Amino acid sequence: MASKEKTPPMKSSNEASEKQLQLAKEQGKAYRKALDEMAKHEADIGEMKPAGNFVVALAVEEAEGMYHKVDGKLEWQEPDKENVHIEITAFDAADGRFIPELTVHVTVSDEDGKQVGRYQQPFLWHPWLYHYGRNWQLPGDGNYTVKVEIDAPEFGRHDKENGKRYAEPVEVVFENVEIETGRKLS
Repeated sequence: MASKEKTPPMKSSNEASEKQLQLAKEQGKAYRKALDEMAKHEADIGEMKPAGNFVVALAVEEAEGMYHKVDGKLEWQEPDKENVHIEITAFDAADGRFIPELTVHVTVSDEDGKQVGRYQQPFLWHPWLYHYGRNWQLPGDGNYTVKVEIDAPEFGRHDKENGKRYAEPVEVVFENVEIETGRKLS
């Protein structure tokens, strides 16, 4: 899997003028401001790493309730046995904009390297920060390894000059992530 940092092109073209590319960068700055707020003031943990044409960010906080569609209607569901909420975001390494329609998998392993779980992280609408996430049940407080795998997306890309990006899957590993679940490991 590709994991080396590679900043995508941002060149003036027949699809995007310098002014339009600047607008994209301004969107990215606004997204990054929201992401920084989440990482520094809302989440218990916030880290990010470059990977290919992406920057991948991890946030961990308490498990939280959310709406899910059940029989065609939105139904509020509180966490049951889940004790943490793991959030992943991926944004463009050149302009900083959130990248939608990704397939994101997360694998969590404990301090001994034993896999605790591997799940797809679905897209979650959030009032101020789009992300991929889900609630997890971890065995207790501890240092975990969180591996994030993002498939190369299938969506089309405009612009012959700037559109050749996200062609490779990426993998990012966050090590020694100290997660508090409110439980002791048994």
